[in-house]
Parts: sequence; C-alpha cells; structure tokens
Amino acid sequence: MKEGCVRFLAPRGRQGIPRQADASPPVGDALRPRRTLGTVPVLLAVVAVFVAAINLRAGIASLGPVLGEVLDAFNAAGWLAGVVTAIPGLFFALMGLAAVPLASRLGLSGALTAGMVLTLIGLAVRPWVGQIWVFIILTACVVAGIALANVLLPAWIKNHGRNRTVALMTVYTSVLGVSGAVGPLSALLFDGEDGWRWALFVWASFAAVQVVVWVVVSARTGFDFPSVTVTGDAPGGSLWRAPTAVFLMAFFGLQSMNAYIQMGWLPQIYIDGGTSASVGALALALIGALNIVGGLVMPFLISRVRNLTLFPVLFSALSAAGYLGLYLAPDVLPLLWSLLLGLGGFCFPTALALIAARSRTALVTARLSGFVQPFGYFVAAAGPLLVGIVYDLTGQWSAILLALVAATVAMALTGFRASRPGYIDDELSASTA
Repeated sequence: MKEGCVRFLAPRGRQGIPRQADASPPVGDALRPRRTLGTVPVLLAVVAVFVAAINLRAGIASLGPVLGEVLDAFNAAGWLAGVVTAIPGLFFALMGLAAVPLASRLGLSGALTAGMVLTLIGLAVRPWVGQIWVFIILTACVVAGIALANVLLPAWIKNHGRNRTVALMTVYTSVLGVSGAVGPLSALLFDGEDGWRWALFVWASFAAVQVVVWVVVSARTGFDFPSVTVTGDAPGGSLWRAPTAVFLMAFFGLQSMNAYIQMGWLPQIYIDGGTSASVGALALALIGALNIVGGLVMPFLISRVRNLTLFPVLFSALSAAGYLGLYLAPDVLPLLWSLLLGLGGFCFPTALALIAARSRTALVTARLSGFVQPFGYFVAAAGPLLVGIVYDLTGQWSAILLALVAATVAMALTGFRASRPGYIDDELSASTA
C-alpha cells in the first residue's frame, strides 16, 4: 500500500456489499430511468434535505427577538445575553469536531438523526424550565444537534446526490435561508407574558417532523459513511497543510461571526437606535429572506463560474455598508441597512457551496466540512460573547459596529483567497507527495 494513497468507494448497498464503480448494470436496469440517489429515492432525498434545512436556523434565530423577555423572565443578569448568543458558535465548533468521528461510527444518516433527536429535545423542553442555566443547557442541546447537520449534511448530499448534488445543495442552502427568515417571525405571533415561550416552542413541531423523516432515511441507508481503501482518489494528509482549506476556514468563521452577531443582537441594535422591536424583528427576517435568494443563486453560480474571487469581496463590501448605515443613522431607512447586511450574507451560501466545490470526493468533503466549520465556529463564538461584554460595559454600539466593519475587510481578504480555482484534494496530494 502506498503511503497517503486512498480511494473513495461507492456507498454500500443495503446488504453491506460495496458496489463496484465499473460494474455494468443488468440490461433491464439499464433500460429504466434512475430513480434513486445512492440508496435513497430521489423524492425522499429532497424531502430529507428540505426538512433538515428548515430546522437549521429557526431554533436559533427565533431567540434573538425575545432574548430580553427571556432574561426578564428568569431575572438573569445582562451579561448572560452574551453567553446565550455565543452558544451557537461555540457548540457548532465543539460538535463540529466530533461530527466526522461520530459519523464514522454511526454513518452519516445515523449521526444526522441522532443530532436531530437532540435538537427536538432541546426545543420541546427549554421554554418551560424555571432556571436560566437549565435554559442555557437546553439551548446548547438545540445547537449541538444543528451543528451535526451543518457539518454532515453537505457530505451526505455529496454521498447520495450523484449527478443531482448541485440541485440538493440548492435545496439545502435556500431552505436554510427560509429557516433563518421565518425564525424571528414567531416572536410576532404570540403576545402576553408567556408569549416568548410559545415563540420558541413552536419550532419543536418542525423538529419532530424532521426526526420522523430521518428515521426512515437511516433505515434505508444503514451505515453510509464513505469507505477508504488503497489507491488515490481521496488523498490523506492534514488539512492545515492545504492553504485553500485554511483560508476557507477563516472566511467561514468571519462570515459566521457576522451572522450570529446579527441573529443575537441586531434587534437590540435597532431598538437602541430608536426603532421599535417589531422593526428589529422584520430587519432580521429580511436578512433571512435574502439568505433564501443567496441559497438559490450561489450554488449554481459557483458550479458554473470559473473565477469566484469577486463574490466574497462584493458581499463583504455590502456588509460593511450595512454596518456603517447602522453606525451613522440606524433609524433612517432601517430596512435598507438590513437589506445590505442580507446581501452581504450571501457569503454564507458561498462558503457552504465552496466546501463542495473545492473538493472532489465525499470523503474529502466530509473532512473539509469537519475542518472548516468547527474551527470557523470557534472564531464565530468569540464575536457574540465579546459584543455582549462590551455592550454590557458601555451600553453603546459605536465601537462594536466599527469593529464589525473592520472584520468585513478581513472577510473579503480570506474569501478572495479561498475562492481561487483549484481543489483541496490536489493540495493534500502535493503535501503528502
């Protein structure tokens, strides 16, 4: 066996027998149209990706508009808002590190299903507890389950999507945008002293549907983690030695930091700037709605445009313009600033699509996703926590918004390098040659 040479095998069949990549199908099968994606029927694959994506942001984005009410209900200190808003980035990082090892034991579908059960438990129970620390722990459960899907779903799509990978990635990123858009709106549906509880609890019903669908998927796929054996389709080596992977990780972390600061703090920025709480919720929903557009557009653009370096620079500049608008005149045309931030949020589907576009095999995609997202989310976790500390000390947004403008410059630079043409597989092969 040659050192550093590995090969990705096709997914195992339902009886656990590897399919041969060069085997000719029986004549009867050759005459029928393909009706499955790997071991998953096309319709089930689309439904599975849809229900997973619709749960990837709502459970987090629904908390920002009611965060003040949550703290009041628990008589919690203001600095705990920073802890709550830092949880997504922190647990996305921690669970992201565990995602690939967990999937290697349970399979991609099994690990995704386990995470979805954890999310369901957190969403169903946390609105009804009586202590802030229990609420925080259950919020961590929500985020931990979502984190597994963030890391593993692109690899699952790569493994089962075959020639429909781009279409499934489009479903994933666009519906994820829907999740971010509708999440804050639940705060507008429920009034009264316990309205915030129902605004958070409503998303447990979506999580329950997700679990049912993925139990069916797991039963069909069995153990579906990509296999590795001799020869050279999926190179080994440390991703730290692949420059594109490192810059993609930094780009992902900076754009995620922006996203989670916005999800956790944007409504408060608007309120302190002189607008109403409903305007803050609508501003956050508008950003989520634009994520839908980005999710629809960016996978196809990335699959067709050779030179992608313009996109991260353009989207970073739009984010900077949005933050400057909030700094200079938050109560003048407030939705314009969220429009600019939402367009800048196209960095997120760009980063997700680049994970698949800059890797050739499902195994490298899984490794890259498990590298980019965990380390990127460590960067992201620091942002909301620091914002909470600075805001609690100063009660002002000026320095914070200017710091976010500076962060968008770094985002542009790292995104420019990460989007250059090439494959991380090739960089790994060169590093182990």
